[in-house]
Amino acid sequence: MKTKLSKNRALSTVLTTVIILVASVVLGSGVVLYGASLFQGGTQQESISVSNVKVWVHSTDTNGLAWGAAGVRNTGDKVLSVDRIKIRGNDIPFTQWYTDTAVTSSVFQLALNHTGWSGTAGNISASPGCSGATTINIDPDTSGSITECIQADAGTGPVSLTPGASAVIYFKLTNGTLTSLDSGLSTSVSIFAGKTGAPQSVTVQGKT
Repeated sequence: MKTKLSKNRALSTVLTTVIILVASVVLGSGVVLYGASLFQGGTQQESISVSNVKVWVHSTDTNGLAWGAAGVRNTGDKVLSVDRIKIRGNDIPFTQWYTDTAVTSSVFQLALNHTGWSGTAGNISASPGCSGATTINIDPDTSGSITECIQADAGTGPVSLTPGASAVIYFKLTNGTLTSLDSGLSTSVSIFAGKTGAPQSVTVQGKT
């Protein structure tokens, strides 16, 4: 019995070789691009530096009136948003943050201070020479220069910082978070930008 020959022709050896080479190049290019993207993403770091953290409590107020302050700097390679301040398990609402992102490097390094209580709402008094329309007006070096004042209004959301940028944040604690009995004791203050950040131990200062 004779074997019937198929009329279908197989791919030529040359064409098969060309297809294999093209496929290899495409796959190789994809692997290189994927590896480069992983390397680029891995080399960009998220990091914030929190310094000069302060917490003040009213020495005689029975409602637990207290404020805090901190300097925050983006020391990483990505844009970060400071989105959480937490004390004793209580998150400070954004409306109780008072942020100045226009501070100079010299002002950022100065000690953050408390200028006294103002009004029944328990705000912080304005420094001489720093008065203005904003809620917070504080002169950290008492020079009286308006260009060196920390000035801010209540916030509405996270504080965005580009790499290398810094900000000073004053924040009003929810009444009762601390009381006058906490003066002189240590408390934990956590400031985070996403998952970046860490708690810091701070001594509560009593202020009248």
